[in-house]
Amino acid sequence: QEQLEESGGDSVQAGGSLRLSCAASGLPFSGGCLGWFRQAPGKEREGVAVVYTGGAGSTYTSTYIRDSVKGRFTISRDNTKNTLYLQMNSLNPEDTAMYYCAAGPSYYGLNPSRYNYWGQGTQVTVSS
Repeated sequence: QEQLEESGGDSVQAGGSLRLSCAASGLPFSGGCLGWFRQAPGKEREGVAVVYTGGAGSTYTSTYIRDSVKGRFTISRDNTKNTLYLQMNSLNPEDTAMYYCAAGPSYYGLNPSRYNYWGQGTQVTVSS
């Protein structure tokens, strides 16, 4: 059964750091995209960062991070462990949201509507 399980969310003070992890298993495709999305109360879900890797035999990798978190967030993927990470530094209250991990068989950028596999989310709360 396909499954995406996020972990690492917590409550931190502004300026702090967190590292989110997403363990993927049972996906019916190799490679493809894994991404981080977030949704704050009263706001629409938005893409944070995604990484795409080719399937077996491919070395192609592409990464995209939304402008508002560039320089603060870093996305990485351990293909051997099939685990996605999001290192978040210099957190501010505007980063407070439920963070979701999502997957798809191709590259869909930061548009959440394009992804068809989702985790349950992990809460990130940043206080002043």
